[in-house]
Amino acid sequence: MTPHFLPMMKQIALLVFPGTVLLDLSGPMQVLDGARQFTAPGQGYRLRVFSPEGGQIETDTALSIGTEPLGAFDTETLDTLLVIGVNGAPSARQRWVAVEAIHRLAPHARRIGSVCTGAFFLAAAGLLDGRRAVTHWRHCDAFAEQFPAVRVARDPIYVRDGNVWTSAGVTSGIDLSLAIVAEDWGRCVALHIARDIVTYMVRPGGQMQFSQILSHQLEDVSGAFDELQAWIRCNLRSDLRVETLANRLAMTPRTFARKFTHTFGRPPAKYVEAVRLEAAMAELIETDQPIKAIAARCGFFDDERMRRAFQRQIGVAPTEYRERFGGA
Repeated sequence: MTPHFLPMMKQIALLVFPGTVLLDLSGPMQVLDGARQFTAPGQGYRLRVFSPEGGQIETDTALSIGTEPLGAFDTETLDTLLVIGVNGAPSARQRWVAVEAIHRLAPHARRIGSVCTGAFFLAAAGLLDGRRAVTHWRHCDAFAEQFPAVRVARDPIYVRDGNVWTSAGVTSGIDLSLAIVAEDWGRCVALHIARDIVTYMVRPGGQMQFSQILSHQLEDVSGAFDELQAWIRCNLRSDLRVETLANRLAMTPRTFARKFTHTFGRPPAKYVEAVRLEAAMAELIETDQPIKAIAARCGFFDDERMRRAFQRQIGVAPTEYRERFGGA
């Protein structure tokens, strides 16, 4: 028998609409449902999927999902309302229907959240006015233009402002859900779930939607620097001055620097620093290695040089970054 003083199962309503992105729904459901495996009997979450009218809802894939009608929901048992995104920016009709549904459920929820373009629905309902919020990077401009009262955060994976949580694109719904689990049932439970579903790590809010590496790969459309980028990532402790990099591509330093800067919009030295910085950020989060050792391994050679790079690019020192985001 579960002791009476233990917190009991929390009910989460996942609100979906035609064209919902399947991973926006299935990712959070996998995480949230997994909480039951690592909490006491009777704890975890009860998940229910709703749509305004119920029935089968088409997703952005070949699969459709069964939903309950919104009218069947008992608002007295609601803990969290999670609004799931649709493929692309929601239509005007979808927003109008969503606002009706959200106005019915939101006042009863302890916590409200959205995944990806689900933020458009929350904003249309007025729940994001004056708050920081995020959505998929592809839709941030449209989001900011359509909802000027929202303080759009373009980089974070998810944002929490009071009891309202918003997440960026697609898989970031998994990150948001892990953070919800950590708040409700403890960080240890969230880490167990992350390991169980073989996710890379519990990525806290405040990290970027785009990694530096992915951004650089997108910038190099021709692929002319692909091999060099891979070599740099594998040799962060090496001499990565312009002369060394140019020599690998059989170019003069001047020609190499000009072509590289034209491709990536930054000189080679700034690029190298960004890649080293991203490697150091990952080590600070995933390991408990001393900062001096991480600085050496990532090519900064001394912790003071790494500290200056963090302050310049991230705005915090490595120690503060680890305290804020560490989960090793």
